[in-house]
Amino acid sequence: MSILLLFLFLPVLWAFTISYVSAASYWSNGAPMPTSRSEITGAVLDKKIYIVGGFENGRSPTTDVGVYDPAANNWTIAAPLPQPLDHTAAASHNGKLYVVGGGYLDRNNLSNKLFIYDSNTKQWTQGANLPSSRGATTANFIDGILFVVGGVDREKTLTSTWAYVPNINEWAEKAPMPTAREHLTSAVVNGKLYVIGGRSNGMSYNVDANEVYDPTTNKWTILEPMPSKRGGLASASVNGSIYVFGGEQPIGTFSNNERYDIAKNKWTIEAPMPTARHGLAAASIGDRIYVIGGGPLPGGSAISLNEILHVDTGRQK
Repeated sequence: MSILLLFLFLPVLWAFTISYVSAASYWSNGAPMPTSRSEITGAVLDKKIYIVGGFENGRSPTTDVGVYDPAANNWTIAAPLPQPLDHTAAASHNGKLYVVGGGYLDRNNLSNKLFIYDSNTKQWTQGANLPSSRGATTANFIDGILFVVGGVDREKTLTSTWAYVPNINEWAEKAPMPTAREHLTSAVVNGKLYVIGGRSNGMSYNVDANEVYDPTTNKWTILEPMPSKRGGLASASVNGSIYVFGGEQPIGTFSNNERYDIAKNKWTIEAPMPTARHGLAAASIGDRIYVIGGGPLPGGSAISLNEILHVDTGRQK
């Protein structure tokens, strides 16, 4: 009888355990963006979050660059992009913001541009063009080198990895990803690039791929897949874990917040976003992750929300 009772209560005990872990972190609201935007990108520069380009009001590509100061909980406007961009990628290094590629809906008009914003001069310059145009890609710096991975070109979904060295203003091709994907997300932890989720051919073909690139060996490794298949998502890292937010499918958007523990190669389900959305940006400063903008409906929609996940790093043990 006692074994039967234990069996009957196991689902309840499991649900309690999951909610207990998730409840350690909580959400609050920050000041919203001045405009509603989706298909944006973001990066942290000088302890502020730069939100770049996207579709304003879910429709028109924009040159807008908003700057959120978490300490003051307010927004300012930086110098606009040299051209309107959506589905672009951004990363920061040494006082500069690098914005690369862009576009998605018009495959004949994708960008190969690399725009560089200097936070001291408040001006944009242009670096060497990407060897090939692409959009819906992802980018991150590791040890002063900018890595640009995946996305789409005129003909197909990409596996390619390109590395840009600012000091010599040149690109070099690196080992390709195991899985071709676009609308993907990435984060850097301990000098390695973790590339998660995305889709292989439109929002009906989301993937759960989780692969890591080691620049010291120029090799990719396949890791434990994400619990859900999601594209049009965003991620940020805190204390050795990567949190992955949102996404899109034909019937709706995701509020999912799933955490990947790198040391354990294990995923857990965390407190979901208060507002489901796709085409959003996520950036971490300290133990807080700022999840900004995106579209609450599949396709062309946009919102100005700034929802903040307060991570209880004591639970990450």
